[in-house]
Amino acid sequence: MAQTPSATVLDEHNLSSVAQFATQLRVDSIRVSTHAGSGHPTSSLSAADLMAVLFARHLHYDFSKPKHPDNDHLIFSKGHASPLLYSLYRGVGAVTEDEFLTYRTFGSRLEGHPTPILPWVDVATGSLGQGLPIAVGVALALKEIEHRSAHVWVLCGDSELTEGSVWEAFDKASLHNLDNLTVIVDVNRLGQRGETELGWDIESYARRMESFGLYTLAIDGHNLGEIDEAFTEVSAVQGRPSVILAKTIKGKGVPEIENKNGWHGKPLPKEMADAAIAELGGVTNHMLTPPAPVEGAPAVSAPPFAGHALPTYQVGSAVPTRKAFGDALAALGDNPSLVVIDAEVGNSTHTDEFGTAYPDRFFQTYIAEQQMVATGEGMHVRGFKPVMSTFGAFFSRAYDFIRMAAVSQANLYLAGSHAGTEIGQDGPSQMALEDIASLRAVHGSTVLYPSDATSTASLVREMLDRPGIVYMRTTRGSYPVLYDATETFPIGGAKILRSGTSDSLTIVAAGVTVHSALAAHDELAAQGIAVRVIDLYSVKPIDQDTLQNAVEATGKRLLVVEDHYPEGGIGEAVLAALDHTHGPYAFRHLAVSDLPGSGTPKELMDHAGIGIAAIVAAAKTLAGKA
Repeated sequence: MAQTPSATVLDEHNLSSVAQFATQLRVDSIRVSTHAGSGHPTSSLSAADLMAVLFARHLHYDFSKPKHPDNDHLIFSKGHASPLLYSLYRGVGAVTEDEFLTYRTFGSRLEGHPTPILPWVDVATGSLGQGLPIAVGVALALKEIEHRSAHVWVLCGDSELTEGSVWEAFDKASLHNLDNLTVIVDVNRLGQRGETELGWDIESYARRMESFGLYTLAIDGHNLGEIDEAFTEVSAVQGRPSVILAKTIKGKGVPEIENKNGWHGKPLPKEMADAAIAELGGVTNHMLTPPAPVEGAPAVSAPPFAGHALPTYQVGSAVPTRKAFGDALAALGDNPSLVVIDAEVGNSTHTDEFGTAYPDRFFQTYIAEQQMVATGEGMHVRGFKPVMSTFGAFFSRAYDFIRMAAVSQANLYLAGSHAGTEIGQDGPSQMALEDIASLRAVHGSTVLYPSDATSTASLVREMLDRPGIVYMRTTRGSYPVLYDATETFPIGGAKILRSGTSDSLTIVAAGVTVHSALAAHDELAAQGIAVRVIDLYSVKPIDQDTLQNAVEATGKRLLVVEDHYPEGGIGEAVLAALDHTHGPYAFRHLAVSDLPGSGTPKELMDHAGIGIAAIVAAAKTLAGKA
């Protein structure tokens, strides 16, 4: 392939110059994917004209200042079109030719799908149907909290419009009148295995979107004049989000593969690529400068939460940890970076207390958990600290969003209430019994499970200063306050609640089972059996030293009890933390092994084998006192 010539600066006001830029984007998308031996050039070629016009005339962005608070946002929801995105970055001088040719190689910032390792990328995309929901969160923060004029642009593929999360996003964008949000749909007809659900049926797409209250335009996605007029028109729309349905041709610019199935995700062979590049005029080095952002107020500040006053509770009083969670949020709400997002359960999770005190930073997604988490990630993009809360079981609906948020290195704060068999009569559909396992598995995550109101409030403050995905599990019922306000709860720690020099084994519990373990301790003590009880409020990271020392001091006998399925929960976390070169250990694990039904909390915990009697029996067996 030919060497890159010296740079020429294009006049973005001249559509013929924009056409040259679009051609360069096609050439670069072909050559970078062929050079890498993988990628999605055809999905990039179809959207090249759309992006050329956007960058030349409508995207207000300073690429030398990617954190400028008034930059527009561009999210490639169709993240597989990364050859096009990186070609754009090369075309504005953000990426050098040398770096451009590192695409998809080990150690390169130009990964197969875009991630925020690049400062101009807001969020990781590639799991389709996520870019638009996150963009709703970005636009909501800009419009409702920051009151900025910046615009949010999203490039979607037509295939991803079958994702339910896209329609959750359309619904909430319309609900909040997000006229600062424009969705550009690259309707190129062909997906990975053939024609998409609607193909080029633009009218059906438009009817569906208009029924959601969206301002909808249909255009020829290769007519630069139409594209420019459409972008100008949607930028002036007030009171409604907008959608541009651009009919395009997959593989546009390479006649041999235009509108032909079987080329998705395949780079052009070198000979074909060289011929296509030559036909398009060869490699060029046109440079473009997008319009500058409109200056506004300073960026949102995010002062630390450490030192903020917390609610206090009398030792022995009965308080649900979910209530303490809500109390703590309200107490910390004077920090302007804190936002709270609810999925229509705020009166159960107690986030409504924050909503009453700080209505301008409290948002409702209704029963749309994917959109709740996506909104939080969008808020994170704008520098806020987003807390999202629902019943623990329902975060499973949004698990892919949580997983991808970790890829984005986002800071999200999740609270799952009503966890485990402890919730009682509502039955197994409402019981989170897999949540600890799933959230432990997320890269870089933190998992917290406090046992009382004091520790809950303290850990809320701790978690908000912690990076990454942080999950707190809270309980439905009221349980005695164990700790006074002077206690501290560093993340990664544990509390030894009962101990003595003659302890014959260690019981490790968390959340609701701490109270059962304490009751079992008293019953065992009355029978002359001394045991140590540990409150493992931090499941990940885990207090390895406290656990190791306790097990060593208690005859290497260990009992773990948890209101969770055995796979991936606290028992496995504890075993993984121990130094097994000091073993073997005598180990018993009490967890929910059968599918629960309805009943009182005590009935269900007893039936699951995690109640007081089961703990006493297991401890006596371990201690050789059965």
